[in-house]
This record gives sequence, structure tokens and C-alpha cells, in this order.
Amino acid sequence: LPMAFRDMNARRHIGLQQLSALALAGRTLLGPMRSCKFIVDERTNQSTLICSAVRLIESLDLTSAAGQLLNETIQAQNKEFRTGMSTLLFLIGAWSNAVLECLQQNVPVSAIVSVMSEGLNSCCERVQCLQISIHDVNKELCSSSVRPNTFKSKTCQIGCDSLLNPHTFLYAQKDISAPEELIPVNPCSHQEDDSNFNKRLHSSLAGYGSIASLVKPAGDKSTSWISGSGVIASSCNKQKLTHSRYFSTLRKSHFSSQQGSFQRYLSGPSADPCECYGLGHLAMALSHGNQTSMKLLQNIVVYQRERAECSGSSQFNIAGIVTCCLLGLPESYSCVSPGFVTLVSPEQTRVIKYFEDKPLRILLMDGDLTEQYRHLGFNRPCNVRTILEHPSLPEGRADLWLSSMLDILISFEVNLVLVKGNVCENLMERCIASSILVIGSVTRDVLCAFEEVTSAQTVTYLTQLNASCVGSGAQVGLWKACDGRAMDLGELVPVRIKVRGIPLLTAVLTTTVPSKMQLIEDQFWTLAYRLHHALHDEKVFLGGGAAELLCLSHIQMLAKQPLQPSNKNAVREFHNPCLAASATEYTSVVLQALASGWKQYLSVVMCNTAKAASELEACTSVDHHLKKAAECGSPSAYILKEFRRGDLLRGGSGPFADHGEGLKVYDNVTAKTEAWRRALDLVLLVLQTDAEIITGPKRNQLLNSHVSSEFMFL
Repeated sequence: LPMAFRDMNARRHIGLQQLSALALAGRTLLGPMRSCKFIVDERTNQSTLICSAVRLIESLDLTSAAGQLLNETIQAQNKEFRTGMSTLLFLIGAWSNAVLECLQQNVPVSAIVSVMSEGLNSCCERVQCLQISIHDVNKELCSSSVRPNTFKSKTCQIGCDSLLNPHTFLYAQKDISAPEELIPVNPCSHQEDDSNFNKRLHSSLAGYGSIASLVKPAGDKSTSWISGSGVIASSCNKQKLTHSRYFSTLRKSHFSSQQGSFQRYLSGPSADPCECYGLGHLAMALSHGNQTSMKLLQNIVVYQRERAECSGSSQFNIAGIVTCCLLGLPESYSCVSPGFVTLVSPEQTRVIKYFEDKPLRILLMDGDLTEQYRHLGFNRPCNVRTILEHPSLPEGRADLWLSSMLDILISFEVNLVLVKGNVCENLMERCIASSILVIGSVTRDVLCAFEEVTSAQTVTYLTQLNASCVGSGAQVGLWKACDGRAMDLGELVPVRIKVRGIPLLTAVLTTTVPSKMQLIEDQFWTLAYRLHHALHDEKVFLGGGAAELLCLSHIQMLAKQPLQPSNKNAVREFHNPCLAASATEYTSVVLQALASGWKQYLSVVMCNTAKAASELEACTSVDHHLKKAAECGSPSAYILKEFRRGDLLRGGSGPFADHGEGLKVYDNVTAKTEAWRRALDLVLLVLQTDAEIITGPKRNQLLNSHVSSEFMFL
């Protein structure tokens, strides 16, 4: 048996080495202070700034089988959680190296698979003590010493220049006698002075309880804060919203109830006064230092909460959020706008100006608006992309189809068409000439939002159209920046489509750096989904490396214990009782290899956040914490104490050192643990595949069977 293993390990495990090499490229992407990378497209010679494992993997040439598996694993994590991909990528590399070291020590493959799997299962159970319910987090964050200017930026000063600019949108009554009409209070407009503006704003917010108390009339020198992110206050006194004209007609519906599971915690009048700002504080704690996205998300939370109190829907609905990326404006122009903001061609602006602020008849289409489009059927297969190549249509037939489609739109007096897929360019031109606005590439969530409030019914083909499918009440206009000017960015023009009562918000993301646009959008969605999953899990992990440190401490403790059946405490640590009877030398070696992955993770995070000058210094700091945790007798109690003090793996520096005391950092539970499991599953899959390639399926099966009977691993 030893000869067989030496023969197998003498050959290279190519798959594991490829995983290690690919993961090494994402080493600097770990942690809140990660270093960005420039990806250069050799064909176009254009560069893109990335800061996520997903964009990195998409940019690499993954021709090997291991590379393809790595890509599928990263994409699966991104599709389900939109967070945790950098952790996943790093642990894949760290544990690939750990497994290779085990193989160099002639550890059987079956022993590696069994011990590592059970070790990770034991870790996932052990770190459950570091989970905190959302309710407790909200109370702790509200009662902590987070100051109202925790994330105060230079632009967040009280006054006309920057109040509610660029990130907030609040409304004042235009005319008491006109209850249906509201206008945005534009702090950048200089049509009125600061005094009148603050008086009007204070008056308009009278029904918003504690929000209004933060805005003082001009001349009042008492402290009040409204930052670019909305309201961040040390006081959590809350008065129930008693009147809001804008939200009075919103309906509870299928779209807004998609996040109904959050209702128990977050909607309606709360007995706990701290819950008025709980989500805003939670978004801050989950932001990991990403201030711009945090401010936008806090704005969305405030807006959705007011709507929830009036309509009874859930407070945070991620399906009601879309993004619009505007290139050419400073980042300070980023904001949240009610309704749907998108980009159209300059040729369509003539139609938009003609219809501006007029009620429009709207049509929604779930598919492409092209002659060649054919739907796949109502039972659409998952993860299947069909590519159809059609020969060019005869000129007469193409003109006949264009004329037919245009006649249908005109006959039903359709002014606005939102299409999920692509739009035929020739049809688009004819629609513009007929004053019909057609917008393509609209997401399904946006179609659902307009379907609710306009009474429109989504159709797949124009030939299905009838009078009941056409909705009404939509309005369209050019999107205006905080200074009140409509933006013309050259090739594309931003427009806003709104309907009274629509539960849709658009995060308008701006930058003057083309290569940075994708990065800003990725960061926003990462934070949005962190909040979404935190509310879905109803709990979060202590952040800042707390969970990984406890895993490291736990695995090292298991590795030092003699894993014999007589040791009942050791047996209980594993799901498989037979595993405790395995050879001590193999179990200890494999557990130490598993622990090395956690230690590398913590060390690299500390280096990336400038908490340590080198990995050696970081490892020394981690060892120091491990020693003190062991001396404490209860590692989890020690970690919890250090976390509450703010000293866990911090050392007085790091991403939050300059943002005040009491700021806590939290992580998602399910996203993090699934990243761990996916990382180990991929490594073990490649390990077993490599072993089968090296020894052959029958021989590998025989070796595994021999090891199982000899050491009772399986």
C-alpha cells in the first residue's frame, strides 16, 4: 500500500495545481480594503477596473477542466448570493495547496476527503455560537456609540449646497390645495435661499417623525444631521408617519410581497424605537467600508420604509431596485430616483420631450421585438441558451412585418413599449417617426412593477395584443441631475419613467472614469444583496474574521486531541463516529492542513487591510489571539469579548479605524458558510478526479476500499 501511494503521489496532481495558480490571481481581492486590478481586453485595448472574483474569473482564459469547474463554482455562488466569491476563490487556492502538502506526506486520498469534510462540518456547527439575530443586532447598533457623522464626507454639510445632495430625494408639498402634486426639493437649485429652503424642508417633513427633528430651520444652531446617505442619528426616537400624499394610493400586491418573510421584523409600527434606523445601521455594518453604496442603500431603506408603513408591504424589497449607470458625471451625482431610469438614444429624445409629463398608454413585452423571435415555451429550461441563426428575410417580407407591427401599436394607441429583450432597429426607427417610444433590455422585475400599477398585461408577441393588455398612467421625461439640468451624455440620454405608486427605485450610479463603472455597480449590488440575505437569514455572523478565527481555533484543538473511540468528546465532534477511530497521524495532518487555509485567510486579510506589514507579522498576531483564546478556556467567549471591544484582529488600524468607536462589522451567515462548503467541495472533487486519472478508476477504487477497511474512514 505505501508503495502504491508513493507511486501515485510521485506524479503531479495537475488539477489542484491549476486551481492554486488561478486562485493566486485573486489574492489581493480579499478583505474590505482589497486592491483593484486592471483587466485589459487585447482585442479592443480597453481596460476595466475590477474588484471581485467574478469579474476576474470572467476575464481569464479558462481552457482547462479545473478552470471550467472553478468558473462554474464562482458563478453559482454569484448567482445565488452575489457575495462571498472572493472568500470562495481564496479558500479554493489555500485548500488546494493544503491537499497537495498532504499528498506529499503520503496521506491517502480517502483520508483527506473524509477528515476535511467532517472537519468543515464540525466548524460550521461550532461557529453557530457567533450568529446574532437581526433584532439583537439592531438594538446593539442603535444603542452603541455610533456617531451621526460616522461616515460624514466633505460634501455632507448642512445647507443648500449639499443637503440631501447627491444621494437623497425628499418631497415637499407644492400646493396645499393640490393634494396630488408633489415636487422634489432640489437643494442644488438656487431659486431660493438657504433660509427659505430649510423652512420649507422642515415643514414638509413634519409628518416624518424623527426625520423632521433632524432638520432645523435656518438660524437654529443646534446639532442636526442629514448626510448624503439619508439619516444617521444617535437618537432613535420615532414617531409614526401619519400623512404622506405620495404614498397614499400605493397598493399591496404580489410584487411587493415577494419579500414578505421580512414583514415580521421590519414593517408596521415597532414597539422597539431603535428599529426606526435599524436597517440603516445594519446596512452600514454590512458595507465593510463601502461608503458610496452604503449611502445609496440607506436612502432606499428610508424610502421603502415609508412606503411599507402606508401600504403594509415589506420594508426592503430587492426586486424593487434597479441600477442605471451614467458615464460622464462625477460620482457625487449618484442618487436614488423613484421610478425607472434608463438610457435611450438621442433620436428618441424628441419623442420624450413631446410626451413629457403626459399620461401614456404603456405596453409590456416579455421577449424580443423582432420578426425572428420565437419563445421557448412556458416551461423554460434552466441554464439553457439557444442561439438561432436566421437567413436575412426577403425585403418585401421584412417590410410587411414592420408595417404590420406598427399598425398594431397605432391601432391600440400605444405610446410607450417596454421590451425585455432586443428590439428590431428598423422597427425602432419607424416607431420614433410615429412618436412611439420603445425601450429594450428591460428586466423582468421592472416589467412586473409596471404591470402592477398600470394594469397592463405582459405579452410575448404583438399579435397577442388586445385592449385589456394596454396599461395607462405612465409618464416619461428626461432625467435631471441634482442641479435641475437634464443630462445629455452624448451617445445615450438618461430618461425617467414613472407611475404614481410604483414600488420601483433606481440607483443612478455615476462616474467620469469609464473603467470604474462596472466596479461601482458590482459594489452596490454586493451590499444590497448582503442586506437582503441578512434579512432572509434573520441572523448575521460577527464580522472582522471572528468566524474564521473560531474555525481555526476549533480545528487546531481537534488536531491536538487523540481521536480514539474512547475519547467521547472527540467522537461527538464528527458526524461519522467511525472517523474518530481512524489513524491519529493522518487525522492530525489533514486537520492541520485544513486549519492552514483559515490561517492564510486571516493573514492575507490583515495584510490587505494594512493591519500587518507582512504575512509573518499577521501570522504572529493570529497566533497571539489563538494563544489567548486557549488560555481563556472558551475561544468563542474570548472572540465575542474582543469583537465587542473592537480589538479583534484590528490592532488600532484598518478600514474602520478613523470612523469612530462602536462601529461593528457583520457578515452573512448562509453566503459565508456556502462559500466554505463550495470551496472544499471543488478541491476534493478535483483531488478525486486527479487520483482517478493517475491510478485509473478501478485501481483508485481498490485503493480507497483498502484504506476504508484498514482505517475505517468510509
